[in-house]
Amino acid sequence: MEKIVYALWRDPATEREMFNNRLRSEIAPRLAVLAKAVRVNVQDAEVAGGNSPRMAATNPQMDAVIQLWVDSANDPARAPVDAIIAELAPRYAAWLVCESTALPNTLHPPRAGERTQGFSQMVFLGLPPRLSWNAWLQIWRHDQTPVAVETQSNFEYVQNLVVRPLTYGAPDYAAIIEECFPYAALTDEAVYFDAPGDPAKLAANQQRMMETCARFIDFDRIDCIPTSQFEVKPLTG
Repeated sequence: MEKIVYALWRDPATEREMFNNRLRSEIAPRLAVLAKAVRVNVQDAEVAGGNSPRMAATNPQMDAVIQLWVDSANDPARAPVDAIIAELAPRYAAWLVCESTALPNTLHPPRAGERTQGFSQMVFLGLPPRLSWNAWLQIWRHDQTPVAVETQSNFEYVQNLVVRPLTYGAPDYAAIIEECFPYAALTDEAVYFDAPGDPAKLAANQQRMMETCARFIDFDRIDCIPTSQFEVKPLTG
């Protein structure tokens, strides 16, 4: 089994709400017939406000993300999936990824067809030219992973290591990350950094997180997008 992550860009002439509704009500169910599991992440009214990290290296930035688990991501096997997605998005990109769940969501388990509690932060990371791939991976997986869990209020942390791009012209990302946070973290840094009512802990957690991130992230090579997560078809077995 393989996992594919798609990034979708809507036609600027299409309103975001219409794009999101069609993705969730029409496109995702059709994909669920072809895939073992489907998850959709959209930028909607629920996450439109707030001061949680929003970073954009890609212009224009992607509007939605689809995560699929399939038997094969090879071009012929993926062609029907690509065709369905192309009906909605005039531009899309896909990557084959290797998934590692550093923090499973046991606090607010997703339910099929429903919006997961809180919000989901999707992060697309490029490889800094100053680091080799092995050095970058060591810092991210060995050094930064426990820091991300210990200094934040995230209740899900999924690390998708990009194996290879699947579509022509797909941006050269090294990783695609999904982290779920309490909804209050969207507007409250103290909640985001797991330090409500504790300014000293907030400052310490922010500093520790930023120092670790600076070791393996170039901030002109990162897209960070708050989204609503919808589990369309859960992975079972």
